[in-house]
Parts: sequence; structure tokens; C-alpha cells
Amino acid sequence: MGLFKRGMSKTRNSFFGRITQILGASEIDDETWEDLEAILIQSDLGAQTAIDVIEKVRERADTEAIVSFDHVLDVLKETLRDLLQEPPPLDLQGRRLSVILIVGVNGSGKTTSIAKLSNRLKSDGREVILAAADTFRAAAIEQLQTWGRRIDVPVIASEPNSDPGSVVFNATGAARARQKDTLIIDTAGRLHNNYNLMEELAKIRNVSQKTVHAAPHEVLLVLDGTTGQNALQQAKKFQEIVDVTGVIVTKLDGSAKGGMIFAIYNELNLPVHYVGLGEGIDDMIRFDPDAFVDSLFEES
Repeated sequence: MGLFKRGMSKTRNSFFGRITQILGASEIDDETWEDLEAILIQSDLGAQTAIDVIEKVRERADTEAIVSFDHVLDVLKETLRDLLQEPPPLDLQGRRLSVILIVGVNGSGKTTSIAKLSNRLKSDGREVILAAADTFRAAAIEQLQTWGRRIDVPVIASEPNSDPGSVVFNATGAARARQKDTLIIDTAGRLHNNYNLMEELAKIRNVSQKTVHAAPHEVLLVLDGTTGQNALQQAKKFQEIVDVTGVIVTKLDGSAKGGMIFAIYNELNLPVHYVGLGEGIDDMIRFDPDAFVDSLFEES
């Protein structure tokens, strides 16, 4: 709870903190509900999600004759919590080699998230190997190799501008030869509206399917928490191409747009597995819906 409380301070202070001010300032009337809805939208829940939440809270308030500030706040928290679900365990069991495909646009924190995820899986006893399939940028390969050395995880790479599919093929062979049980594939930070690049991403997925049965077993989309609703538009494009199975949200500690978490569940129907709440290697933590919602309303 402590890390969530610290990490969500900007969202809490910028928007959600204003909810207590609105509810405590006057009697609850039509204007109150409009103000609450506006705050939720500004917190990047998205217009539809915000409308749905306020309608449910208002309906309960009318049905149960709720007029007190504390009771309305409790109902709001319950309604927001009901939008979220505990993330399921990653599908990494029951096979010799599990494959995780990591996707996301440049600047989302994708490579750093791969390193943090690898470190977590290592701590859980997994034998991890990485594939540097973002071959379009030499810096991306170098960054992944640097992280690999830091956390003592091997990285399979090739020359810049080489075929990403061949990197995936070689990494799969290396994983089997070295008896690794988890292959994590980095991919280029493709612009979500570039058809040709997204098609290349689909090819990487296809190579993975041909080399390992039912792979990739997880496709995790990395979203920058500071971009709010823009990140959701990216997510929808990636879903069309690669059947995203879950989300990692980065940089939440630097964002006032933490409400996007609710929109991910409500509009994308995807679980959030991990959230980034700091720069340290251990600051990407498993998403906890209860701690997350509580952190939005805690006194700073």
C-alpha cells in the first residue's frame, strides 16, 4: 500500500483530491454530480467510463437515500473498485519454454519494463533469456544488452536492421539449448498508425508461433501512464494486430492521469499485470486493485 500511496500522489492531489472538496463543500445536487463527472474525465478515466461510474453512484445514492459525504465517497470507491479485477497469473506454467512478447511505442518504457519483469521472474525462480528483436534502432539493442548484463540475463541479438524474425528464431534455439524456460521478446516501438510496421510485428508473432507451440503465450502491452487517453488509442491498434493479453503501465508516479487504469479495464477489457511506480529495478510491482483505489483517496 505504501508504494502505491507514494506513487499515486500526483493523480490523487491533482484530481481525486478535489472530490473530497466538492462533496464536503455543499449539499449534493445536480451540479455536484456534474463536477464529479468532470473530475473523473480529467483524471483520464475517459468520458464513457466516467459517465458510467457517476450513473451507478447516483443511482445508488437515490435508491438508498444517501446524502452524507462519507457515504457517497464510500459508494464511489466501491464503484471504481468494481471496475477492476485482480490480474491473473502470467501463463508461464506447464511447458518447457514460455514466450512473452512485449509491444509498445517508443518512449513508453518498454525496454526498462522488460528488464524489471525479467528481474522479477528471476526472483521467482524462472530461467530467463531475452531476444533483442527491435533491430531498427542500434540504441535499442544496446540498451537491452546493458540491462541484460546488469541483471545477469542473456540477450540474443543481431546486427542493426537485420530481420527481427531471425532474431526470434535464433533466440528460441538458444533458449532450448541453454535450458531456459522463459523467452521475452523485445520489439520495435512502432507507431501504432503505421500499417507496414505493424505488419512486421505480426510477422514476429507468426515466427514465434511456428517455433514454439501456441506461442506467444503472453503479449504484454507497455503503456506510458503519463499519456492517458492517448495510450488507450495505441492499445486498441495493438489489439487489432497481436491479440494483447495484458498491460504494463509505466511512469504512474510521474503522472496525474492514473485514472487511465479504469479505462483499460472498462474499455479494453484487459488486465493490468504490473505498474511502474519509480525508477528502481524493483519499482515495477504487481497491480493490486484494492491498494490502487485506496491510494487515490488517501490523505496526502
